[in-house]
Amino acid sequence: MTGVVLTEAELFERVRVERAAGRTFAFANGCFDVLHVGHVRYLAGAAAEADRLIVAVNDDASVAALKGPGRPVQTALDRAELITALRMVDYVVVFPDLSVERLLRALEPEVHCKGTDYTVETVPERDIVRAYGGRTAIVGDNKDHSSRDVIARIRAQERG
Repeated sequence: MTGVVLTEAELFERVRVERAAGRTFAFANGCFDVLHVGHVRYLAGAAAEADRLIVAVNDDASVAALKGPGRPVQTALDRAELITALRMVDYVVVFPDLSVERLLRALEPEVHCKGTDYTVETVPERDIVRAYGGRTAIVGDNKDHSSRDVIARIRAQERG
């Protein structure tokens, strides 16, 4: 199965149908502005947590609000398409919020996955996930990679 970008309504329906068939869902999210190996390792770890992996990608306005001037460097649709190309990803949805709380409440994925820059205790949405009976998993490699650093290296090379 290759990944597909869905609207929220399409995703909700797909989850309903697949859950009725007994499948479980892991949920990961991020800006994914410049795809790097840390993203791939994070998503591979998330995919290992359930039958299907949903990836929520921040829209352009939320990336700008979260990351500041000059971001994103790629459009949300381009970032979403790149994520769908990864074999471990089943569903991608672009979302406008600054946090994933609303999507977590609506989808109730069995596992909410966050990167190693968090601990289970520091994940902001952990109480929401716990309230509906889900669990939080910390996945991926050590946080040694960032889009910010990749962008800075590219900009430095352009100047040099």
